[in-house]
Amino acid sequence: MAEILGVLCSGRGTDLQAILDAIDRGEVEAKVAVVIADKPEAFALERARKAGIPAVLVDRKAYEGREPFEEALIAALEEAGVTLVVLAGFMRILTPLFVRHFAGRIMNIHPALLPSFPGAHAHRDVLAYGVKISGCTVHFVDEGTDSGSIIMQAAVPVLDDDTEETLSARVLAEEHRIYPQAIQLYCAGKLKVDGRIVTIRK
Repeated sequence: MAEILGVLCSGRGTDLQAILDAIDRGEVEAKVAVVIADKPEAFALERARKAGIPAVLVDRKAYEGREPFEEALIAALEEAGVTLVVLAGFMRILTPLFVRHFAGRIMNIHPALLPSFPGAHAHRDVLAYGVKISGCTVHFVDEGTDSGSIIMQAAVPVLDDDTEETLSARVLAEEHRIYPQAIQLYCAGKLKVDGRIVTIRK
């Protein structure tokens, strides 16, 4: 049976679009059953509607505290029958309540080479530190911040004249390439997790 994806977004939804396009091309054997955003202005909701996918707003501001908000997220994902939660530019730190509910079934993509430069300002931090290589990381989500087991990574050069915007564009192209690949590996049952180590079964 194909995996049922629930995608959580906060913004433009370009990673969501890359996943939808990969599914359409037959490169990912899964179905996106619901797209959930935590902000009404998130363009990801419009992308979902254009693709004929249920688009659900769970507005963080409508809830008194993180637990009621996450309970609403869980309810929407469960109602859609989701088997893998995909974070695609979802700008909220998930609590143990959510992570434990979907333990081992949450993926995220981060715009840096973890464990370096976790958190919300990766490109700014990369440029400030002066590293010469950056990239992106697909990882399973655990109860820490960008600390889960690493599935795939891709590297890009950091150029002397880079700004946050130019570096972000270069990294984003790699995000769009490897995130669907990582999801397909999960869908095909090819990811073996042993503590922190994720290996790909042949």
